[in-house]
Amino acid sequence: MTRSPSNSSSSTASSSASFSPPTPGAASRQLLSEAAVALADGNHEAAATHLAALKRAANQHGDAEQRLIAMMVAALSSRIVPTVSALAQHLAELCGAEQRAGSQLLHDISPFFRLALQAASVAIVEAVGDHRAIHLVDFDVSLQQHAALIQYLADRRVPGTSLKVTAVTDPGSPYTQSQTATLTAIREPLKQLAERAGIEYRFEVVRCRAAELDASRLGCAPGEALAVNLAFALSHVPDESVSPANPRDELLRRVRALSPQVVALVEQELNTNTAPLAARFTDACAHYGAILESLDATLGRESSEKKARAEAALAKKAANAVGREGPDRLERCEVFGKWRARFGMAGFRPVALGPGIADQVAARVGPAPPGITVKAENGVLRLCWMGRVVTVASAWR
Repeated sequence: MTRSPSNSSSSTASSSASFSPPTPGAASRQLLSEAAVALADGNHEAAATHLAALKRAANQHGDAEQRLIAMMVAALSSRIVPTVSALAQHLAELCGAEQRAGSQLLHDISPFFRLALQAASVAIVEAVGDHRAIHLVDFDVSLQQHAALIQYLADRRVPGTSLKVTAVTDPGSPYTQSQTATLTAIREPLKQLAERAGIEYRFEVVRCRAAELDASRLGCAPGEALAVNLAFALSHVPDESVSPANPRDELLRRVRALSPQVVALVEQELNTNTAPLAARFTDACAHYGAILESLDATLGRESSEKKARAEAALAKKAANAVGREGPDRLERCEVFGKWRARFGMAGFRPVALGPGIADQVAARVGPAPPGITVKAENGVLRLCWMGRVVTVASAWR
């Protein structure tokens, strides 16, 4: 994977390149990395000095590089003098209604999230085939994804199609309150959309922990084509590095026991779970930088309210991924290779997403904007910015 040329310094061996002064962006990234290393080594004084110098290059309203520096300076600064009140405020904001709304906006306006969610919807529809009764169990319902799914199902033109959605919330999760409020708000719009599409629609909310998940609790019935949606959900479920109970793998085992037709997985491609601080910071810096660059390329530099709210949500994710440790780090993404291992251990086998999936998504939402590539490789859909993988969509059974 490679970073965008505008964000990476040259690695050529030519003598002329070796004497070229570093670009401001490259110098800032180097200083950011040194601050992260200093924090990892416990040298808060050196880190504070680096971050103070970087604040002069940061600009929340500047270009993508300046906004990234502002985002990462804030994330690293939160580690220097952490207080109980600051941590409580951060977690409250991260799990609050505005953060959830901003994250949904990010999913709507960023091609990496929007196209990956569309691909998951196509994978679900292909897996259920011509079944009339469809039951979708979803652990993080997205209005945009479900609206697309309803339309895809309507396009099958199967008479008597019914869609039962079971939204699962974990009463022990800090995200539950904002998630429940969102479910209440989108239930009626989705029902109206389904009715206009000629689809009988039911929407239920089930509150249960991973260890309590079973077919009877979810209302599974004989004759249904069961699908499970795990788009951007598992990265918010603690794993064995946080809890001995390992809810992440327990959830996968419980889902496998349901014998679904398909399980759709969409996640960001970075390791903010088990990687040590310095490596985690480097990965996050490249990842969030790619997203910011792509937003400028697709939406323009002028900041709209939607873009500003989406980037504010992104900044809070970065602050948690880089600025917190232990149970307080809720943003715990993993790379696809790790997800593949987890699904394999839970007893799943992959369901290939072929080039046809990418073609169907492009037909629905248009081709990917310049700089963004959609790669269907080894049965997995990868969405990339200038060669760097940002999100990955996959399917399992």
